[in-house]
Amino acid sequence: MITCSNHGRLTGAWGSSYVPGADADAMEQFAVKRGLVKSMGGNAGLAVLATRYFENVNVDEQGRFTAEFGILTSVSGSFNEQGKLAVDVEQMKGEALAAFLDGKGGREQAMESRKRWSGFLDEATGYSAKQRGDKAKEEAKKFAKAKSAIKMAHKSMEMMSNLPEASIEKAHELIAMLEANIEEGVAPSESQVKKLNDLF
Repeated sequence: MITCSNHGRLTGAWGSSYVPGADADAMEQFAVKRGLVKSMGGNAGLAVLATRYFENVNVDEQGRFTAEFGILTSVSGSFNEQGKLAVDVEQMKGEALAAFLDGKGGREQAMESRKRWSGFLDEATGYSAKQRGDKAKEEAKKFAKAKSAIKMAHKSMEMMSNLPEASIEKAHELIAMLEANIEEGVAPSESQVKKLNDLF
């Protein structure tokens, strides 16, 4: 069953992660298997892949495709600078969805819409739904650890009066780096977090 938010947008049931720092119509991003973006031919190849799963595929000047199929009223996506698949998907809702499902072949089309979306994600990321879910959980843990380290660093600097000035400067430098990663939706590495924790 396809679920959606109050805005008619598909939820992250296929292993996506929220993009911190994205705009109000926050896109979802998926980890992509190493080397796949290059072998696929980047966004041009992604758009070609989209034509196999969706209808009315168009590509803008930035290489981002838009398309539709069945109850999916808007599908758009591209590979971002971090090498992840960034997508935005909206589906019919309310009376429009009810009318579609009650129409001839409506329920079959709804199931086909879900099947195509899932199949597209499989090929565009190189990961299965379970693998995408595992990747999203891994990233969520990394974000949580980074935020916790930042919080503890600030608290330590407030409580420890004998900290060397060099350590304080280094802490602020590491905090700024971690916050920049979080803002860009890039999961901080364990080594980055460890460097901050080791200062205290």
